[in-house]
Amino acid sequence: MAQDRKYRVSGNVLEALPNLLFKVKLDDGKEVLAHLAGKMRIFKIKILAGDRVTVEMTPYDERRGRIVYRGK
Repeated sequence: MAQDRKYRVSGNVLEALPNLLFKVKLDDGKEVLAHLAGKMRIFKIKILAGDRVTVEMTPYDERRGRIVYRGK
């Protein structure tokens, strides 16, 4: 089986879109479309525009990611 090569980057949420999608501007200047991770949905962690988040990404699609952590 192929090994998962995911990496995490930090960024700021620009806007909240429908269906728990968010537009996130990463520290390197890229803008990605990210969805909320399952554990964050279960524990009902709210994400608002301007929040600092950690996004988990895969090298296969650089335009999409998954929000795994909300900073303070």
